[in-house]
Amino acid sequence: MNKILVVGQTPPPIGGQAVMIEEIINAPYTNARIYHVRMAFSKGMDDMGRIQVAKIFHLFSVILHIWYYRIVKGVNILYYPPSGPDKVPVYRDIIILVATRWMFSKTIFHFHAGGLSEFWPRLGRMAQFLFKLAFFYPDATISLSTLVPPDAAFIKSRKQYIIPYGIADEYTTAYDKLNNKLPLRILFMGVMRETKGEFILLEACRQLAAKGIEFAVDFAGSFHNKAIEQQFYDFVETHQLQKNVFYRGVVSGEDKRQLFASADIFCFPSYFESETFGLVVVEAMQFCLPVVSTNWRGIPGNVANGVNGFLVNIKDAQAVAEKLELLLLDNALRAKMGANSRAIYLEKFTTDRFLQLMDTCFSAPYNR
Repeated sequence: MNKILVVGQTPPPIGGQAVMIEEIINAPYTNARIYHVRMAFSKGMDDMGRIQVAKIFHLFSVILHIWYYRIVKGVNILYYPPSGPDKVPVYRDIIILVATRWMFSKTIFHFHAGGLSEFWPRLGRMAQFLFKLAFFYPDATISLSTLVPPDAAFIKSRKQYIIPYGIADEYTTAYDKLNNKLPLRILFMGVMRETKGEFILLEACRQLAAKGIEFAVDFAGSFHNKAIEQQFYDFVETHQLQKNVFYRGVVSGEDKRQLFASADIFCFPSYFESETFGLVVVEAMQFCLPVVSTNWRGIPGNVANGVNGFLVNIKDAQAVAEKLELLLLDNALRAKMGANSRAIYLEKFTTDRFLQLMDTCFSAPYNR
């Protein structure tokens, strides 16, 4: 029986990585027993990547808890989710891994965020040495798609798994009545941090409104900071989009499901630096929504261009507006693509499929 220590954040805050790690630690495995050290460096999505005294104390707490499970519980396989190419989280990972990884006989890295390899050129010689100690030559890596940056190959992983996320099916036909109202509704959901594409969508909305097209767009998610929030509301007011644009805040549970169910189109024009998969896109697909998104990282693995939605180049608001207009004005196309989204979700992105693949990884004979 493999003893695996999963180090990672679980909700709160609610984010794709935290949700999936929670799913991983609660699942049954054929030949693995899971232990968990919870990271809690961020209390909210707007708290990520900031240096705080409390985070420094928590850093040492995480290290001590990892030592405890290795020494007292005899756990000898370390599972760790490296951060994306952001300075503070990368240095945090280096400190934790240099202090603990040497104690374990095997290491599994799970790339929930992408782009770690892109951070390498930004490091000095000593930092590169520590980076190698922390990350190079893991026994296994898990990537979400073949379309993400080649982080696993860069750190010379001995075994590479490709395991797309899978989520529980929360859609029922009882929700269908929620989107039988006009105007048609576009939905954006994610952290409002510019590179997620909310301002690209706002500009597309401005173009649609200028053409006299009727629509409403709901934005859901936390603002990354006050400046982004002010910029958002300034844009809406400057371009008189108050009748079209609605901010719904952070949603979860039934409120989140109802927001998906009341939408007609999902739009996610992300070019986020650490994007690997776009879990929220799969959530939208589950609810029979056609998707307008970007040719960015792992997103094309979820959205088949022309089948269950459209993919455009990043930062191209005009292209986003054109695809949204096409879907808004063509009821048959919107329905067909929405049905295709649901079918693709059922085929590729269910919880059962995800956990079967994770079981293959976790139950592998690491100790032989």
